[in-house]
Amino acid sequence: SLRGSWRLGNGNGSVVLRGEVPGCVHTALHRRGLIQDPYYRFNDVMYRWISLDNWTYSRTFKTPFDVRKWQKVNLVFEGVDTVAQILINNITLGRTDNMFNRYSFDITSMIKEVNFVEVRFLSAISYAAEQSRCHKAYSIPPACPPPVQKGECHANFIRKEQCSFSWDWGPSFPTQGIWKDVRIEAYNHYHLIYFSVISFFAKSARQWSLEIESIFDVVSSKPIAGLVTVNIPKLQTQQTFSVKLQPGEGSIVLLVNINKSSTVEAWWPNGHGKQTGYNMTTTFIMEAGYQIEKFSKAYFRTVELVQEPIPGSLGLSFYFRINGRPIFIKGSNWIPADSFQDRVTYDTLWLLLKSAADANMNALRVWGGGVYEQDEFYNICDELGIMIWQDFMFACALYPTDQNYLESVRAEVSHQVRRLKSHPSIILWSGNNENEAAIASNWFSIPYADREVYIKDYVMLYVKNIREIVLTEDKSRPFIASSPSNGLESVKEGWVSQNPYDTHYGDTHFYDYINDCWNWTVYPKTRFASEYGFQSWPSFSTIQKVSSAEDWSYSSNFSLHRQHHENGNDQMLQQIGHHFKLPQSTDPIKKFKDTIYLTQVMQAQCIKTETEFYRFSQSEIIEGEGHTMGALYWQLNDIWQAPSWASLEYGGKWKLLHYFAQNFFAPLLPVAYEDKGVLYIYGVSDLHVDHKLTLRVVVHTWSSLEPVCTLAKDSVTIKAQSAVPIYKESINDFLERCRNCTRKSCVITFCLVGEGGLRSPTNHHFLSSLKDAVGLEKSQLSASVSQQGDIYIFALQTTAVAPFVSLDVGSIKGRFSDNGFLMTEKKKVVVFYPWEPTSVEELEKSLTLTSLVDVI
Repeated sequence: SLRGSWRLGNGNGSVVLRGEVPGCVHTALHRRGLIQDPYYRFNDVMYRWISLDNWTYSRTFKTPFDVRKWQKVNLVFEGVDTVAQILINNITLGRTDNMFNRYSFDITSMIKEVNFVEVRFLSAISYAAEQSRCHKAYSIPPACPPPVQKGECHANFIRKEQCSFSWDWGPSFPTQGIWKDVRIEAYNHYHLIYFSVISFFAKSARQWSLEIESIFDVVSSKPIAGLVTVNIPKLQTQQTFSVKLQPGEGSIVLLVNINKSSTVEAWWPNGHGKQTGYNMTTTFIMEAGYQIEKFSKAYFRTVELVQEPIPGSLGLSFYFRINGRPIFIKGSNWIPADSFQDRVTYDTLWLLLKSAADANMNALRVWGGGVYEQDEFYNICDELGIMIWQDFMFACALYPTDQNYLESVRAEVSHQVRRLKSHPSIILWSGNNENEAAIASNWFSIPYADREVYIKDYVMLYVKNIREIVLTEDKSRPFIASSPSNGLESVKEGWVSQNPYDTHYGDTHFYDYINDCWNWTVYPKTRFASEYGFQSWPSFSTIQKVSSAEDWSYSSNFSLHRQHHENGNDQMLQQIGHHFKLPQSTDPIKKFKDTIYLTQVMQAQCIKTETEFYRFSQSEIIEGEGHTMGALYWQLNDIWQAPSWASLEYGGKWKLLHYFAQNFFAPLLPVAYEDKGVLYIYGVSDLHVDHKLTLRVVVHTWSSLEPVCTLAKDSVTIKAQSAVPIYKESINDFLERCRNCTRKSCVITFCLVGEGGLRSPTNHHFLSSLKDAVGLEKSQLSASVSQQGDIYIFALQTTAVAPFVSLDVGSIKGRFSDNGFLMTEKKKVVVFYPWEPTSVEELEKSLTLTSLVDVI
């Protein structure tokens, strides 16, 4: 391994330091104290010089083996970010221009006892600009990001993390560095490069089989014969194959049938069963000598993307069947967890992914403007049962298709598919993010006459290249060309459909910041919602780490600088204004904190409304629309401390939205909505069996903790994996039954209760805007904290009904069992799960309790 300390210097030699590999220039400079935290205040703009310079990594190393004994010696880079010239002992080995590729250089004839290796980087910014200049035939938009993003131009001309040139939720830090492993490999005869295992189920024979693919570099000039033994002890399956490896890149594909007398446990998504995997050993014994033993895991699961006609509707369905069972997809969209990938540790990934699973998510979409995630990411998803919709790394742009570019992309795609296809968590390959829509809706104002050129490029890149490779490399899961798209209908229309947002086909992305988000009629009754969302600000403790006192107001330069979405800060206030009073405090810091709190309440309530709409639409078709089978809100995580669509702040702290997600994604949930003065309640279930339950409805006036009226509806049947109407009454009748109630003075809560402790979360329905609520009183909220083993108990008390009660313990890492809730009872117990050691004293000292009536 060549991991560890390298020498790092800039273009003219004025800056020289030690840099860690894997790593990048920014983190090296920060570690050595040569720059501040790049995320502090305005540093994203202040440190632009780092990305504009050309940096060089170099080191000497002793060869730990006798070079003469090995037929082949390679210098292998798992990831180079991005444009570099690679030299050993002053001989140029080659160049790199793709962050997502693996590069292997043959150094057999150059390696000595002591060697000097150099990686000379070229600024990604200058390279992208140069590539764009050279593309003379026609322009490839967009040239630059909107000014509000303070980003760099021509990201689409470089195979690098697209959002590193800036995005509407992230800063511009076009890094340079060796971002993954680098090593020397020496071998004789043959060497294993890729190894993958995918499962198939033959329905007719009712049998599982595994396809095991091994790709070798074969050094010998003649074929090598040998034996391969595959052993899966737990499934009483062992098979030996005679094989022959051809010189060059030799590959072996083996088909192993699983012993029929063994019971195979399938891999299931979170909430639908276990994530069983089986230990498997594959042993290669070749005539040329040494044997290779490969330990891996075999998972058994099938995936189908079902697109077929629906009775009573135009168009086609769009849903996933896992192991033959239709699964409603619940989750979010994943972006890179940091601008500097070397800061993304296993712990970072575990915390974020575990938080997704803990919020009842079963899927994430790895969005196409970031990176193909590290192996650990997919390993954790395999373990937690989080399905992955995997985009290829192309987003919100058109891309060139010259030969060099296509060759680089082809290498990238086959490398990534080979690397990742063994993961049962990946259920879909998707060609790009929003590029079909960009052409169809003409985002870049392309004259109609020139449209064909761009459609031709689009088909060339995603269909003739990426899709071809995926279909060759991986027959075990579906491929779609873009998201959003109309699925098979887009294919029929030549891959670019007239309206990729058509609700009768495929998936949709939907954003609307202007209309009132509590009004469910503005949402598309789509087959699958793969992106939708609203912004909020991260909590004060998160902002505090990267700002100074003069920044702590909603309209400060800092607050404007951090907002990368045009008018985003105003849109949040506007959306809050529909239902809440805006903070008027004369204390500027209180006003800032109140505003942050309200943005989080608004975001949580908005996405709750929209997600519940998608969930209750799964079993019905209304005027040809419906059968919604997926809800992935935008976005799960944050890349830095700033306002964004995320439900997890940078550092992993849960926003109120994430606590709401735990409820609106619950496996069993009652959902209420109003239509033309009638209140409807639906029972939504992801459970595999039908249940007879009781619906409990409790109505409170805002001014009292005593319920005004209650209603229990017994033996309500909630069908397995469906959404069924279970209650209907006109609001007027409802209010009349509950004497003393008006729309403004009352609030409805309800839950489903069954046998054996089965219970849904308690949901609520507001009958009016909270700014118009009558009788809301300032409550005295208090909490006492105690420790129980390694968790902490917060015993809450209130003197009045308290909406959106929020517990915040500042920068103490951990999460609560519930938060942002409507407190309608005098007492409530909330558990705090710490992620690091803390104490009752620390928690008490850090605790802030806020409810809506504390905002003044």
